[in-house]
Amino acid sequence: MSNGPVDYVAKTPVCLQIGDAATNSLRPGVCVTDIVFPNGKPIKIQKISFKNYYTAFLSLRLLRSEEEGQDGAKWVTCLRNFPLMANPHDEAGSQDYFSVSRQQGAAMTAVPREWCVGTGACLRYLMCQATTAPMLVEPDDVTSVRLILRQPSSAWLNFNIEEITIYDCVNEDTERDVPAWLSSLTPADEPLHLQGLPDPETVSSSIQQMWALTEVMQSSQTTASVGRFDVDGCYDVNLLSYT
Repeated sequence: MSNGPVDYVAKTPVCLQIGDAATNSLRPGVCVTDIVFPNGKPIKIQKISFKNYYTAFLSLRLLRSEEEGQDGAKWVTCLRNFPLMANPHDEAGSQDYFSVSRQQGAAMTAVPREWCVGTGACLRYLMCQATTAPMLVEPDDVTSVRLILRQPSSAWLNFNIEEITIYDCVNEDTERDVPAWLSSLTPADEPLHLQGLPDPETVSSSIQQMWALTEVMQSSQTTASVGRFDVDGCYDVNLLSYT
């Protein structure tokens, strides 16, 4: 079960190139992008979704916190050289949407880009071309994600991945945080302390009687005007009474 997307900070991609970048005309074939989570809080990754942009192969490395009793963190490989394009020199799959999910046995799912444009895009966002890409480790207690992108073909000027969304995994065994005002409510199985307060049934009966009386008064109201106590435009003193 997913807990929704999590906030993250993606660092500027770093391109790896052999030799002097100023004098070497060859395009770099490897780019590395690091993703860190705010406050350094470890998460359990449920799914990573993204859009490809002319990347041929993808590798994922995770910085995982060590178990209790061990200090520091360790980089581990989660996905190794998974092909995002059938042929690095061909455009097929170059701008498809992909999703890596731990719930499906770490299946990598591709969605063609033409299914995600135009009217009714959400209805056409269907799973297809599912290819199993076994994760080498469980993506638990992750503090950082490293994306290693490879494109051996020189036919493309740039390559990267876009629209990255990382979903946290809900731990159903742990109790969710409860707001303070909700935790202070009296449980249903505990008796209420009503000392010094009127009987609830008596108050309820009185309110119902008042409501019924109000309904009767509203239904008996008339729209006719009462008029003034006058005779031929003059007041008659005999109409006055003294008490």
